[in-house]
Amino acid sequence: MSTIKVVSMTGAEVGSVELNDAIFGIEPNMSVVHEVVKNHLANCRQGTQSALTKGEVSYSTAKPWRQKGTGRARAGYKGSPVWTKPRDYSYTLNKKVKRLALKSALSAKAAAGEILVVDGMAVEEIKTAPVKAFLTKIGADGKALLVTEQVDEKLVKSSRNIPGVSSTIATILSPYMILTHRVLVVDKAALQKIEEVYA
Repeated sequence: MSTIKVVSMTGAEVGSVELNDAIFGIEPNMSVVHEVVKNHLANCRQGTQSALTKGEVSYSTAKPWRQKGTGRARAGYKGSPVWTKPRDYSYTLNKKVKRLALKSALSAKAAAGEILVVDGMAVEEIKTAPVKAFLTKIGADGKALLVTEQVDEKLVKSSRNIPGVSSTIATILSPYMILTHRVLVVDKAALQKIEEVYA
């Protein structure tokens, strides 16, 4: 097991913690990570672009509503090419594949020294400045992902205005979120939760 230092909100070192090799010490499988990231992006697609030609449309030639008085645009018939047919790009992946991708992404971050553990990451009030100062002190300014055990509304609202900084909770971590941020700033309690859920 590799050991990583634990810092406080002031940036001072307050101890160390061992990372579970089953999650943070595997050989990253980047092809699986690529597949999961591709799946995430596909599932995010709205699929609203689809103007069909008259030959492809097999709808009624009835006028959908009267010409005047509805306040809507004039519509000739239901088979008009301006009516779009949404396309669903989403598809599912095996749970084991998703879990392997997450462990691979976390292991890659751990190997690169891009995981910072914080003892008691919280703010007393909704203010951006203290969070920005805290991230600068621990060397996590830039693209940082804040990971807490549970939703901390004060921290979420204080950090969302900082460019490149996002926040999430331990149980919904995804490889895409991990890879699109330079550094992971993980609360100590969230780290235990990650090891408990994904080990």
